[in-house]
Amino acid sequence: MPSSRSAYQEFLRAFRSRELQKRLEREDAASRGAEEAPKAGPERRQKRRNYLWDYIRWLKPFFVPIALVVVMAWMTAAMSLVMPRATMYIIDQVLPAGDRRTLHILGFGLLGILIVQQSLDLLRNWRTAILNARVLFRLRQRLYAHLLRLPLHKLSAMKTGGLTSRLSGDVDAITGMIQMSLITPAVAGLKIILTIIMLLLINWQMALAAVMLMPLIITLNLVYLRRVRPIYRSMRHDRAEIDGRVVETFGGVRVVRAFGREKSEEKRYAQRHHTVIRKVLLANWYEYLIGSGWGFVIPLVGLVIIWFGGSLALRGAATVGGIIAFQMYLMMLLMPVSAIVRSYGEMQHAMAALERVFDLLETRIDKPDRPGALEAPDAVESFDFDAVTFRYPQGEIVLQDFSLTVPGGATVALVGPSGAGKTTVTNLVARFYDPTEGVIRVNGIDLRDIRLERYRRLLGIVQQDVFLFDGTIAENIAYGRPDADSSEIEDAARRANVHEFVMKFEKGYDTLVGERGVRLSGGQAQRVSIARAILADPRILILDEATSNLDSDSERLIQESLRALLADRTTFIIAHRLSTIVNADLIVVMEQGRALECGTHDELMERNGRYRAMVALQQRGLSESAAWAAT
Repeated sequence: MPSSRSAYQEFLRAFRSRELQKRLEREDAASRGAEEAPKAGPERRQKRRNYLWDYIRWLKPFFVPIALVVVMAWMTAAMSLVMPRATMYIIDQVLPAGDRRTLHILGFGLLGILIVQQSLDLLRNWRTAILNARVLFRLRQRLYAHLLRLPLHKLSAMKTGGLTSRLSGDVDAITGMIQMSLITPAVAGLKIILTIIMLLLINWQMALAAVMLMPLIITLNLVYLRRVRPIYRSMRHDRAEIDGRVVETFGGVRVVRAFGREKSEEKRYAQRHHTVIRKVLLANWYEYLIGSGWGFVIPLVGLVIIWFGGSLALRGAATVGGIIAFQMYLMMLLMPVSAIVRSYGEMQHAMAALERVFDLLETRIDKPDRPGALEAPDAVESFDFDAVTFRYPQGEIVLQDFSLTVPGGATVALVGPSGAGKTTVTNLVARFYDPTEGVIRVNGIDLRDIRLERYRRLLGIVQQDVFLFDGTIAENIAYGRPDADSSEIEDAARRANVHEFVMKFEKGYDTLVGERGVRLSGGQAQRVSIARAILADPRILILDEATSNLDSDSERLIQESLRALLADRTTFIIAHRLSTIVNADLIVVMEQGRALECGTHDELMERNGRYRAMVALQQRGLSESAAWAAT
């Protein structure tokens, strides 16, 4: 791994040569699973415009609250213009005349305006917060629902970090577009126009002098946006990588310790953080320089107005009150000008986030229902594979010309070496994927003609790699049937040999299992997953090495439970242990994506083919293990 100094030097080279932006776009593209960064030019600009119009149409339900916020902002902006003009009148007219009554009336009037202005501003900020929260919730909910339905290979390409960044940072950036693209420009634009009018009404000569300084102010803001923002964007990428590595390190902490890699992980963590610190210091340096520029420009503007205005006052072309009011209006002018420039810069970032989110929303969901899709049947009478061929996206063929007829309620055992296509068959049964060629039918109906959501309700799956959610044991058992009561949960647990070890925990079924079931042993977690399948009461059951992590005693108890569970259910079992497959109604021997042999245990043993050789090999291995254990 390169040192933090060399990594920082490479960053500086890219930063100074303007290559950093392109690199960041490539990294963004990779994080969302794209093969390359989107190309610049008319095509990309048109795409962003289309997405912006889509977003505006998506905001249609919020148009009334947005308009209300803008109107309140305009009202507060108009009220803020009263104070400088009143100050000018008091200094130039009221005080020289010694008119105390008018002074008190104006004072109370300005106080009332100030109270109304601040109250309205408070209400506007609150309404804006509510609006942003509603938009954020609606967009995040829609994106989350869409992500749940994306093809598996798309989700795998994005990885966990890419998914969470879309749901958090990108959605937050898009939500801010309401403020940046609508409210801020509308309010700042009106305020600039009204303020310039007031400046011209006070003294057009001083107004021209002030306007000549605006390009300098805009330049300072643009420098900030173009030089500092890419640094912070690069730091966000670095921190995302660091956080991802931290998650991996502690997720595999047993491997880290087993290979004695603690020191190397410490070094990697320190080097990456040191690089980030160097970037932070560089960003701080630019901010200090730009801050110094602001510290020079603002007093310079005041000096120019006092100097030039004083010269006009000496010639009788300006008044003291006019100069003071002009100063107040000028300070009010700087704020909206800066806000518009900064909003423009933030809009570029928001547009990039908008593109990433709407790219995902435009991605076709996984296997959308066909027009006129049918409801899933209540019972499975037959399950047929008709000349099925399948290849994974951008992969080799893993299942070829696979045909199989399974009677309803039958148990099918899939056996064969690793890579034979057994898991692919069960993935097709679960409709995680559809065949590349051929047809899979349930009761003579093409699976693709059945509503996917309804079909999945027929399924129950117990996998070798057990996944439990970070919740209680009861919640994990009831995941497939969240409406199940405690007696039903306990019954499923007893049938899966879970109840006995659960009752040894202090909190029983309310015991937290931890992330991915880390607080349970492998066998305990697998039994919980079996209880989950039992409670779901599926019509089609998939068991992928469901007893692989169990000891002999637990396996015997689970086998008894599985016999009751398999009754009247169409079951597909992937297993290597003879005890799991010997009683199957149909055993399919697979190799290189093809079915070599099909039949019952007795039928296949009589054929003296591949299955018999596999059984003999396993029995020989068991005999040798028993002999070794006896010595």
